[in-house]
Amino acid sequence: MKNLKIDIVSDVMCPWCIVGYKGLETALEQIGPDIKADITWLPFELNPQMPAEGQDMEEHIIEKYGITAEQSAQNREVLSQRGKDAGFEFKFGPDMRMINSFDLHRLLAWAKDQGKQHELQMAFFDEHFTENTPLDKNENLIKIVNAIGLDGAAAQKVLDSDEYAEQARTEQRFALENGINAVPSFIINDKHLISGGQSSDTFKQALQQIAAEA
Repeated sequence: MKNLKIDIVSDVMCPWCIVGYKGLETALEQIGPDIKADITWLPFELNPQMPAEGQDMEEHIIEKYGITAEQSAQNREVLSQRGKDAGFEFKFGPDMRMINSFDLHRLLAWAKDQGKQHELQMAFFDEHFTENTPLDKNENLIKIVNAIGLDGAAAQKVLDSDEYAEQARTEQRFALENGINAVPSFIINDKHLISGGQSSDTFKQALQQIAAEA
């Protein structure tokens, strides 16, 4: 059995990040016990200047990428199908908002110390893209934390302070200093980079090749 270290540079606000992860997950399941992956999530902010109140998601996409409402709707259809193919359900509700995700990254850094980072990352993706839960509301974050078996009171203390802020910023700088300016980015064994929401077949081929060379 080969062990692979996989760092995933991601933002909870990025739909292609969960599509890409699902491709990786399926590839690992297909490969079976021959390859074991040690997965860590690293922070990336798609919109670090986003104000606390956030912005309507469709409005944000249209402004940021200079596309029409019709093109935005078409993009959501493509994403929904890619998600379905990968085993993830997108429900793009009319009230979805793009938010500043820095506090989410701080909580993910805290959850890593509790051995629950991956579970929290998956819960955030589910709540944001499938349940349309506003992740800029602390009460919602505490409910999510509690649901995966973490201490909500401890999470509230993190949110009420600047704990894990420096760690999140340091990890963000690591990605940028290594030329990563888009997500998702999958860093394997600290030297191989796979970018984007790739299919399970692409991941399977790459992982088997990397494991063979390791």
